[in-house]
Amino acid sequence: MSELNGINLAMQTPFDSEGKVNYARFEELIEMYLDAGIHGFVLSSGTGQHAYLTEDECNKLFEIGAKRINGRANIIAQSSALNLDEAVRRAKTAQDLGAQALMVLPPFFEGPKHDDGVFAFYELIGKSVDIDVIAYSIPSATGIEISPALFSRLIQLGNVNYIKDSSGDFCKTQALLKVSGGKVLNGADPLAPYAFMAGAVGSIWGGANFMPREAVELYELVKLGHYDNALKLWEKMFPAIEYIWNNDYIPAVKAGARMTGFDGGPVRAPVCEINDQEKEKLKAALSFLKN
Repeated sequence: MSELNGINLAMQTPFDSEGKVNYARFEELIEMYLDAGIHGFVLSSGTGQHAYLTEDECNKLFEIGAKRINGRANIIAQSSALNLDEAVRRAKTAQDLGAQALMVLPPFFEGPKHDDGVFAFYELIGKSVDIDVIAYSIPSATGIEISPALFSRLIQLGNVNYIKDSSGDFCKTQALLKVSGGKVLNGADPLAPYAFMAGAVGSIWGGANFMPREAVELYELVKLGHYDNALKLWEKMFPAIEYIWNNDYIPAVKAGARMTGFDGGPVRAPVCEINDQEKEKLKAALSFLKN
């Protein structure tokens, strides 16, 4: 099993003004995030607009990312796809290109809604690779919740040992943390310090694109048991986290990254940028970074 502890950055995908992937900037940003102390990278993440990247673009991100990171941090590749054959193909390719783990959504669009069907899907993905597979529970987007009972079954497959919990429900997070042998990665930004305190081994975090140092510091403070200092830092971080969580997440994250020196260019259509008024709100929430 890979050790995916810490802040795994759900990395933005940089685009140029024409909407093409800017691979040169991608490499520059990786170096910047490594300098900030990021423990791992999720490439072709949801924050990186996985849904609007081609399979070839995803594979190129994995290949370039693996070469640039070169063992300095973990590499998690999102290989989600609705078509099972494509999902298996993407998983195998990501492994061959250097990923240490995969993040895979359940087949959410008119797919199985019952545990047996979701289990069968992950069973086939797990059998196709030798690396860890992170089950991805984000019921607000997929309509499918990976319950503690299902997670317990998935762990028996041998390489589905992690779950990214983006439910945003701390009660559900705590229930998942009780599953024997499983490891939880927090995927709900507003719960970050509390999930770490409760036992989540780390996070897959989109908001860390614009505050990577602070995200790492928060995790390290909790890990050391310095809860008071962690919560003081969190008090400063929270306005921006609250903003992105309750608004258009991806364009807000990218706008925040542009404001804080981690410019990844615009979003890719059909996603739209936040307007100037909203940018001012986010800028105000990020003003603490100047102190």
